[in-house]
Parts: sequence; C-alpha cells; structure tokens
Amino acid sequence: MKIRHYPDTDSIYIDLSDRPSAETQEINVDVNIDLDESGKLVGIDIHGNASQYVDLSSFQIETLET
Repeated sequence: MKIRHYPDTDSIYIDLSDRPSAETQEINVDVNIDLDESGKLVGIDIHGNASQYVDLSSFQIETLET
C-alpha cells in the first residue's frame, strides 16, 4: 500500500494494489474509488478537501503479523 498526499490540492491517493484500475466510481463529490477489471478495490482518491476526511497530523499505519 502506498499513500500519497498532495498538499497543494489537499488531496490524498491510497494505492491498495499494483493492479491497474479499470473503472472509477464516485462515492461522493470528494471521494472516488478505483476498481480493477474484476471489480476489486485498487485505490481510493480523496480529492480536494482531504483534510475534512483525514487528520494527517495524526495519520498512523500499523502493520500486524498474522
């Protein structure tokens, strides 16, 4: 997973997979999801106003072993 923040546009892209996106669906005016050809989620785009959805100052990623 790769997370990219674009402060100049207040946007975030969460890349969940190396698979290419085949379709984008709008969830609301600020959030789109990218799906692969099988309909599986590959990315989340929070464009413009990302700071309304995510507090970047406290953003934390935890990796758990199974």
